[in-house]
Amino acid sequence: MREVDIAIIGGGPAGLMAANAAASSGASVLVLERDGHLGGQLVKQTHKFFGSEKQYASTRGIYIANILEDKLKEMPDKVEIWKSATAVGLYEDGILAVAKDKAIKKVKAKRFVVATGASEKSLTFVNNELPGIYGAGAVQTLMNVNGVRPGKRVLMVGAGNIGLIVSYQLLQAGVEVAAIIDAAPCIGGYLVHASKIRRAGVPIITSHTVTRAYGNESVEGATIVGLDEQWQPLPGSERELDVDVICISVGLSPLAELLWHAGCEMHYIPQLGGHVPVRDGNLKTSVDSVYIAGDITGIEEASSAMVEGRLAGLTASASIGFKHDDYEAEVLDCKEQLKSLRAGPVGEHINQGMALVMSGE
Repeated sequence: MREVDIAIIGGGPAGLMAANAAASSGASVLVLERDGHLGGQLVKQTHKFFGSEKQYASTRGIYIANILEDKLKEMPDKVEIWKSATAVGLYEDGILAVAKDKAIKKVKAKRFVVATGASEKSLTFVNNELPGIYGAGAVQTLMNVNGVRPGKRVLMVGAGNIGLIVSYQLLQAGVEVAAIIDAAPCIGGYLVHASKIRRAGVPIITSHTVTRAYGNESVEGATIVGLDEQWQPLPGSERELDVDVICISVGLSPLAELLWHAGCEMHYIPQLGGHVPVRDGNLKTSVDSVYIAGDITGIEEASSAMVEGRLAGLTASASIGFKHDDYEAEVLDCKEQLKSLRAGPVGEHINQGMALVMSGE
């Protein structure tokens, strides 16, 4: 059995920041990542980040992943990394079951930081099982990780930040984007992303959804339809688009299965993307040994995930006696960064959701 002070479950932006903060505080850390590489979604993100210098503003996500991994490599005596390792159970006695190397390994930790991220939501429409229908994350993996174009002409469903960013990346890869549609009456992503798309000549059509994919062995086209104020199809508004790829970008859901198994109190909060754990201001759940960070707390940008990761790493390690001399100042700084990132209309629904699952300090 592997024993460690803190086990970090998930090697994405939140998990890597948590590991760095905990190890820098003096705790021994084990990072578990189910993929064969660290970085999570960062390795797919070729765009430059917003935010401040503390959140690596103006740096591309793919490089942020390298920066965070390199920091952990500087502390080999404190940080151990298991790649291709999937957490499959978190038990009352503080034992974590991990599937690795075709075996189940046991990890005993004093504290756990769960940073498992999120999964993509999908849509129900006729023939949505045809080859050529992808989630936006899958399209990013094909292009930005494997160097493979998903097709020649794409319909993007969803005008949030992910849909807009992936559409631009498709254009950069030489793939035509026929249109971006969104069921909402307005664009959900940042205007800076939408403006780049519109300048490239791609129409963004709001109050529309996809009702059918058609084709013999794979996608050859799609039917879209307008929606009224009650989100109902408008008769006579159907039109067909010739595309060989339909990319679905309609949101994410927190990957919370491990938290259910651990016995954490969970609430369904639509503003945060689904079922999320109750937590205090230090990101501790209702289970004293379990802390959370990143999309598992509620769906946000990677910048927020990194700040939450640092906060969880600091507070989890402090709870077992490992503290920086300037611990209080660092925790306050993390909380101020999150407050800033969630300011304005974009963060309003996040703040509403957070208020529903906060248990106090």
